[in-house]
Amino acid sequence: MTQHLALRFAAKTDAGKVRAHNEDAIEWNDRSGLAVLADGMGGYNAGEIASSMAATTFKSFLEGRLDESGWLRSTQSTRQLERLLVDAAEAANRRILAASLSQPEFSGMGTTLVAALFRLNRLVLAHIGDSRTYRFRQGILTQLTRDHSQLQEQIDAGLVSPEWARFAPNKNLITRALGVGDEIEVDTSVHALEPGDLYLLCSDGLSDMLSTEQIVELLSQESDLESTCVDLVNAANYNGGRDNISVILIKVDGIASQPVFHLRERALYWLKSCMRKWR
Repeated sequence: MTQHLALRFAAKTDAGKVRAHNEDAIEWNDRSGLAVLADGMGGYNAGEIASSMAATTFKSFLEGRLDESGWLRSTQSTRQLERLLVDAAEAANRRILAASLSQPEFSGMGTTLVAALFRLNRLVLAHIGDSRTYRFRQGILTQLTRDHSQLQEQIDAGLVSPEWARFAPNKNLITRALGVGDEIEVDTSVHALEPGDLYLLCSDGLSDMLSTEQIVELLSQESDLESTCVDLVNAANYNGGRDNISVILIKVDGIASQPVFHLRERALYWLKSCMRKWR
């Protein structure tokens, strides 16, 4: 199938100025239109293990399922794509739990996760925890994910104003994570793409250190994605760098309104279907 969705990816992760090592993990695949970011937690190196397991398991699980569908992978319904993301998160959760139960040094480890899947003219998001996705469109920055944290619950209840949320003492207490229980609740959402959109996935090491205005200023100055990633991380470090900092940027250069199928691709799909029936 001819893909008209044109994307550019760039990413950077950094330990920050305070933490001894980096417990964030990032994965992406520009060919399949996928980006994943995880922010681990736990003693010793357990947070680093949890985030790495989450990001790699999620990516491999999802890519395997998408590849199984051949050209249909880009025409799956929104509900199917959301279900795929949830299934991938559940696979990551099972792997982290298994490691935590079998190895005492990993007991209690967990991680946030935010994932973005781009398909034709839409973006499908899944997240758990307080890692975020933002959209920068025509100079306006919009947070597309809602934190699963005690602080967000206090904001929703009107106990803390959004302006003061960055300075709250309990801002890192999350209410959902991978690896902390057999069952997880993953939020998903779908968003229409427009050419020129710039999407930012980040850990709280960035969003806690930079205000919305500072993020907007840096994204507005975008020259190339790699430099913008460096600028975002440097700015977070300049403001204190109190946590690990990870960013993934995805620029939408063009979108597809509908899939275009070629005769060869139709024939290949028909042949694969027949082979499955004969097995």
